[in-house]
Amino acid sequence: MLPRDDNHPRPQFTRERWIDLCGTWQFAYDDADIGLDQNWVDNPQVYDRTILVPFPPESQASGIADPQFHPVVWYRRTFTLQPEDRTGRLLLHFGAVDYTAHVWLNGQLVARHEGGHTPFSADITSSLRPGEEEQVLVVRAEDQPTDLTQPRGKQFWEPRPRRIWYHRTTGIWQPVWLEPVPETYITSVRWTPDLDRGMLGLQVTLNRHPERARKLRVRLLLNDVVLSDDTYSLERAELRRDIALEPGAFTMNRDQVFWSPRRPNLIDAELTLEGEEYAAPDNLLSYAGLRSAGFANGRFLLNGRPYYLRLVLEQGYYPESHLAAPSNDALRREVELIKALGFNGVRIHQKVEDPRFLYWCDRLGLLVWGEMASAFVFSATAVERFTREWLEVVRRDYSHPCVITWVPFNESWGVTSLERDPAQQDYVRGIYHLTKALDPTRPVIGNDGWEHLASDVWGVHDYALDGDTIRERYGTPEALERTLREVQPHYRTIVLPDYHREGEPIMLTEMGGISFAPAAGERWFGYGTVSDLDAYLAKYEEIIGAILDCPTIAGFCYTQLTDTEQETNGLLLADRTPKLDMEAVRAITTRPSKAIPGETLFNIQMAAEVTSFQAAGS
Repeated sequence: MLPRDDNHPRPQFTRERWIDLCGTWQFAYDDADIGLDQNWVDNPQVYDRTILVPFPPESQASGIADPQFHPVVWYRRTFTLQPEDRTGRLLLHFGAVDYTAHVWLNGQLVARHEGGHTPFSADITSSLRPGEEEQVLVVRAEDQPTDLTQPRGKQFWEPRPRRIWYHRTTGIWQPVWLEPVPETYITSVRWTPDLDRGMLGLQVTLNRHPERARKLRVRLLLNDVVLSDDTYSLERAELRRDIALEPGAFTMNRDQVFWSPRRPNLIDAELTLEGEEYAAPDNLLSYAGLRSAGFANGRFLLNGRPYYLRLVLEQGYYPESHLAAPSNDALRREVELIKALGFNGVRIHQKVEDPRFLYWCDRLGLLVWGEMASAFVFSATAVERFTREWLEVVRRDYSHPCVITWVPFNESWGVTSLERDPAQQDYVRGIYHLTKALDPTRPVIGNDGWEHLASDVWGVHDYALDGDTIRERYGTPEALERTLREVQPHYRTIVLPDYHREGEPIMLTEMGGISFAPAAGERWFGYGTVSDLDAYLAKYEEIIGAILDCPTIAGFCYTQLTDTEQETNGLLLADRTPKLDMEAVRAITTRPSKAIPGETLFNIQMAAEVTSFQAAGS
């Protein structure tokens, strides 16, 4: 088995050799949008600044820290290649560029991509200069700050952040790297576990149809034990197979085989595509998790059994680097902190998170609700942009076992007339059903928070800040029905007419939001304020305890993990320093729920255990 590379920018699909292009690049603003007309591609003199990639120019980490409107930015850097990087094809990868990117190598356009949260690649082999000559890479990124048809999430369209909106993230904000590959190579690997049949589905795609049949060897190992070692013949550019695994493992040894927060078992996969005559094979590493996610009878199901979801809202925003992660270590620490607080999952909010974060969730055991960044108007352009990018999100993250739910829309953002407009209703239903068609293995929430018309989970956003109100609203089935029909938290219709519950779980997918403001007059934003830490912990216990006492609620998502810009309602400060004693928070979070009578404190704490991180020492 090839060595695992925890620092790879795409950890679920790695080759041994890759070339990091992050670091210092030349940089220029193009506020007048004259760069294309004046051929900035071939004019190094216009790049009057430097920037540290992959941090956005609005951030301190970039070395620029200019939050003003700059709709068009340019990047330039050079690199040289080793002889071994020229033996086959050379791929250029971008993790994410916000929003529209054009990429040139040595003056030739090699890629164009629209969508600020999703990756793209280019085969740059034919544009390389020969020998050891310097290669020149140029990127133009356009991110119109006031264009509300762009899926932008929490990036504010006004000059300064306020309320729940943050500074923008323009241009390159995830890693850039090169990858040498053979002439015929694997472009994607997709894993689909089938626990009922004891199968692991495999889909492999090549860059082109092979001229002759190729052999593909697939080795699967769990804790260094070989589960399968098979060889397949590829006559076309795509292969689909169901790999049968040991049947007894699915019945007698669930904890040692299935993936869950308690035991995040991962199956390591080594794929070897036979090379052409006298050419090296294509070797890569991947992994999969045997995990199912579903719902029945008002309960969320993990691996076929009721599972109470204790989620925390994750903005994924850092004061020094905005949407970009400061480092891979910071992403790992984020997962460890969440688990140390007792949560078994996270709802990524208005952001498509870095694949390295999902890797640590896979590796350490943290459930993820994958959410799309919203656009904020409804138009044909907005629909086309959103749909195209959302399909890329689902494709990119399909194989991650940590991802258990898709959330394309939040609180009717971008579909503000959803209650009355048939076109907006068809849009939300269409995205829901399209997502189910692409991925029938996971629940989908059509529109989280309210105005449900197509959803596998009825997510309700309720920021009631006293326990008695929560019990009054959700303490019995009768109270729940009255709340959905009459109380309607946030004064919004929870469920649209003609849509009826058929076993979907009810969850409080935004709640809490306690703001801590110890100084009078301090600027803050939250849903209720306390001024001392004892009151803070008591209020957290009151709210969480009330929810756990409600047998009608299948889980919750607490708002939120960290303070973010002017929002001071995080359990952690913006620099990830805990506000409260973490063990005390953990004890409250992990108390058994009355919604699942068989749930025990031991099992919950085991699910949240962190072996590599000690909160007291960090």
